[in-house]
Amino acid sequence: MTGRTQFDHRSQSILQSIVEAYIENGEPVASRTLARAGGRQLSPATIRNVMADLCDEGYLSQPHTSAGRVPTIKAFRAYVEGLPTHRRLGPSELQRVRSEFSRTDSVGERLEKTSHLLTEMTRNVGIAAAIPTDTQTLAKVEFLLLADTRVLMVVETRDRIVRNRVVALDAAITQDELNAVRNFVNHSYSGWSLATIRRDLRIRLAEDRAAYDTLLRQLQALYQNGLLDLGLTAEVHFEGTSNLVSPDLEFSRERLREIFRTLEEKQRLLDLLERFLEQSRNEVGVQIGLGELHPSLQDLSLIGLTVCLPSGITTRVAVLGPLRMNYAQVLSTVYHVGEAIQSLSA
Repeated sequence: MTGRTQFDHRSQSILQSIVEAYIENGEPVASRTLARAGGRQLSPATIRNVMADLCDEGYLSQPHTSAGRVPTIKAFRAYVEGLPTHRRLGPSELQRVRSEFSRTDSVGERLEKTSHLLTEMTRNVGIAAAIPTDTQTLAKVEFLLLADTRVLMVVETRDRIVRNRVVALDAAITQDELNAVRNFVNHSYSGWSLATIRRDLRIRLAEDRAAYDTLLRQLQALYQNGLLDLGLTAEVHFEGTSNLVSPDLEFSRERLREIFRTLEEKQRLLDLLERFLEQSRNEVGVQIGLGELHPSLQDLSLIGLTVCLPSGITTRVAVLGPLRMNYAQVLSTVYHVGEAIQSLSA
């Protein structure tokens, strides 16, 4: 509704009041209710005319002939467009966010803390996902000889993500030989991105001397068995689905079951974040109505942002809630939580 005439600015003000009243009580909003609210020198008749125009434009619907109006998804989108995304949290809330994150060391701990904070501060569903890429940098590797020819390979990246894999080699190997390979990899490649290490290893292992250099042969055996093939699996944390179980939201039991089934699928959650937050890098994005992804999510909204960390991890933080959520508060909370994650990783 931007760039409209003076009449339309009045319409925008009335629409904002309708949306806020509906968010507060969930009831259709009548013209008399707006007139009694004060702060506006307009008669109920004038307000009714504006509301009728808003109905014609698709911003309001009228569930019953004699009832007031209900904002549509189009109205919620127009309302959110007029809200500031960078409104600061209160001093105590900001301090809490910083304090909570200061006690986390790993990406997993940070994700868990993020979803918990978002849930507690907004009373909705808090979601946090870490999506690793091959730009992550290596911290160190470790090898441990198990029974027979099995070897435990441990790879740690600079963001403190640790991945383990047990492999069975074709030939026997000693722990001393494994230690030599470990020292070579850590000395040569610590601080390199995984993609760059793979390229360099392919070149080294293709050279003629790799055929007779014992250390390189053993390194090749480990590499062919998946060394540095970490499997870039996203890690997802979410909580707060119980916040959707409220008489005030009027979701039926069957509808809630559908929503819960949808949210329990990790890939569906990742698709949700990918589709609606891909363009929101370091800026808060809002999607009103999620029916494109699944019909059960039609009456829910997603507010979140994507933070690309120096370690190569893409982090997405979001709040999922009903159309009647407190958008101003959620926008601010998501922004500052994302800002805290970014500052801790700088």
